[in-house]
Amino acid sequence: MKQSLQYRIIIPVILLSFISIITIYSAMTYTSPTLGNLALKQGVWYIAGWILVGILLRFKNDYLYQRTWYLYIIGNILLVLLLFFGTPINNSRCWFTIPGVGSFQPSEFMKIFLMLTLATMIHQFRTQYKNPTCKDEFIFIGKTLLIVLIPSILTFLQPDTGAVLIYLIIYFSMMFFSGIRLRWFIGTFMIILILGLAFMGIYFYHEDLFIQIFGSSIYYRLERIFHWSTGSGLQLENSLAAIGSAGLLGHGYNKTPIYFPESSTDFIFSVFASNFGLLGIFVLLFLILYLDIQILLLAKKKIMDTDSYTISGILGMLLFQQIQNIGMTVGLFPIMGITLPFVSYGGSSLLSYMLVIGILLNITNEKKKTYRYH
Repeated sequence: MKQSLQYRIIIPVILLSFISIITIYSAMTYTSPTLGNLALKQGVWYIAGWILVGILLRFKNDYLYQRTWYLYIIGNILLVLLLFFGTPINNSRCWFTIPGVGSFQPSEFMKIFLMLTLATMIHQFRTQYKNPTCKDEFIFIGKTLLIVLIPSILTFLQPDTGAVLIYLIIYFSMMFFSGIRLRWFIGTFMIILILGLAFMGIYFYHEDLFIQIFGSSIYYRLERIFHWSTGSGLQLENSLAAIGSAGLLGHGYNKTPIYFPESSTDFIFSVFASNFGLLGIFVLLFLILYLDIQILLLAKKKIMDTDSYTISGILGMLLFQQIQNIGMTVGLFPIMGITLPFVSYGGSSLLSYMLVIGILLNITNEKKKTYRYH
């Protein structure tokens, strides 16, 4: 039974890896030759990812849970160092450049570190308070919010708004399944709504005041988000043209008919859809949905509560990225630097997703037990 569960997770990831590599190869038609053979690099990253999975299977999730605070601190230190020593790319400092290896993006791993930290915090809270009062929950929410805000602020300063959104999605997904009272979510929603309306009111009706308070950088980032629906951007227009003209079977492999930026990363879905058409889209969506369902089914089994909290964060992260990435390529959502898990090119992002796979496979192996945290 355990092996069956493992195969139901491993097989779709392997199939997605093949889709990733062949689609990145097709996308190389419009990528700079200076970037090298991205398809080959992605294959190497996948091999490195499976090695990472093997290492994690040897050490087990308990090893991570007991050291989660060290990982969290290291992740935040790297985010701080990025602000001073990160390589500027497209007006952002999101990457370290490692000679001979490539770029390294700490925020990709911070997602996992944050997830593990929140899982241990929720576990400890539920263990300490069997019937927590409102005061107990209020203090706990304050502590967890602080844990999320620190990397969120550091990541926002890079700036990387997409990663910040993923942090928040992970947080709310895990807190929703933590068992705290529903009233906190309603209250939080009302506060966010009021603050959001005030924020947007200044943005839309007092532009000069907005720039004076928040700065021109944030203003222009919002401009990009709120004017995505006009379809006036090169990325969206060409993405829609490539997908819309593909038909049932697509233009054929390695025959992407039109150029759009970030074809191997943010817009990898557009490349795949233009090559393989509606039939190919159905196959890709089936694999993605199948993997998500297997993770959901794993969460319903008798597993340790810390693992269940971690799975809720994993599902929240994957679902958000999948929906946002595909949605932005067809004009349903604003264009953000959010990749399609297991498909888009990227060493850091792929290794972080493979770390997730290692965590999930460990959960299929572990009996329900009580972890000890130090």
